[in-house]
Amino acid sequence: MHPTIFHVLHLIRWPVCSLVLLSCLCLTESVLAQQPVTNRQALEKEKKQNLEKMGQIRTILKQTASEKQAGLGQLKALDQQIQTQSKQIGLLNKDLRLTESEIAELRQASNTLTKDLNKLRAEYGSMIYAADKRRQQVNPLGFLFAADNFNQLVARYRYLRQYSDARLSQVRQMNNVKTMLQGKQQATLRKRQEQKNTIGAKVNETKSLETLKVVKNQVVKELSQKESELKTELDESRRSVAQLEALIKRLILREAKERADREARERADRDRIARTEAARKAAERKRAEAAIAAAEKAGEKPTPADVAKVERPVERETEPAEPAARKPDERRNNNLNDEEAALASSFTGARARLPWPVTKGFISDHFGRKAHPVLKGIYVENQGIDIQTNAGEGVRSVYDGIVQDVANMPGMNNVVAIQHGDYFTVYAKLRSVSVRVGQRVKARESIGTVATDKNGVSEIQFQIWKEFTKLNPESWLMQR
Repeated sequence: MHPTIFHVLHLIRWPVCSLVLLSCLCLTESVLAQQPVTNRQALEKEKKQNLEKMGQIRTILKQTASEKQAGLGQLKALDQQIQTQSKQIGLLNKDLRLTESEIAELRQASNTLTKDLNKLRAEYGSMIYAADKRRQQVNPLGFLFAADNFNQLVARYRYLRQYSDARLSQVRQMNNVKTMLQGKQQATLRKRQEQKNTIGAKVNETKSLETLKVVKNQVVKELSQKESELKTELDESRRSVAQLEALIKRLILREAKERADREARERADRDRIARTEAARKAAERKRAEAAIAAAEKAGEKPTPADVAKVERPVERETEPAEPAARKPDERRNNNLNDEEAALASSFTGARARLPWPVTKGFISDHFGRKAHPVLKGIYVENQGIDIQTNAGEGVRSVYDGIVQDVANMPGMNNVVAIQHGDYFTVYAKLRSVSVRVGQRVKARESIGTVATDKNGVSEIQFQIWKEFTKLNPESWLMQR
């Protein structure tokens, strides 16, 4: 074979290898970028949710802070605002770390692309130099017409065509790498600008946090000077809590007694029906025995029906047969009927997925025992959670159920208790109520509006009970 053919084959081999290298580079870049994108999406979602929460708290805080005197409600709102502000600063720090990681990856990708581009240019230059040198030695037309036959002419033409295509392919690859490099450089500039904006946002949030801490200290100082007034409010609050607890326990006892009475009535009805049925069968047996005796005396054959009644096993009238054994069920021990048991089971399955009793707001006081925010050495206990919200905000049922009580009591305003099988949800501190006892309600159905106290705090008390056990509502409500 003519030596120029070997030269052409050598020239067209390099672009194929370079194309494979470029494809591997793009694939590696895609895999490396996938994880940061996922982290970025999760971070941006969390930042957005926290900003929405900050906005809600800020709106509610303005309402409570509009009162001339500082109150515990304002202090709780400030605490929540400080917590969300601190969380936002933490998220911004996380954003900065992630952005720096993204910039480092972009820089690494740019360096790799720059090396590849330089390599492509060097090899392309070598190819042009070699081609020009070879052209001086062998004229392409002379190379074609020097063929011994037609088939060799076609083959040489194909080699020259592949050589030309190889050069064009190299140019396209260099342009593609150059475009990718420019894209990485532009992305790096954008990330640098985003980093600068994030740093500015962090500075602003830090200043706001310091301001909030100063305001909180002022509120604490004002409240500390009203120790006797706070103790009086605490005593009133404890009395209200005790009254509410007593109301709920009476309600649970009443419902338990009603279920037990219902079960007793149903059992008595079942026993009565069983005794009646046993007596009826005994009477039929006696009549059948008499009929058989009369037939035998008359020398006749008794009827098969009478014989079957006599041969039937004797049932004890005083102890009717028990129904088929049922698989043990904790809810059955509470005398729940099928509908109530199904409702209790579905309520249990909705744990951590219940909607909030108000669409907007934040938990201002958590479940359980904790130190008083102002009074030293004094502890308070919350049997549910307090949720601060906007004035006049609608209150809704968190699940399907039956309204079992609507009451009014000092310190708690209106109270609504809803039964969900052997669970109860309690909504206190309502200004108005739009449901009645015995009414069936659906999840998210309105039951009233929140009340606003003398200090401008709009807050509801929300509790969840299973029989006499108080549950932490935070573990039942969906996360915000």
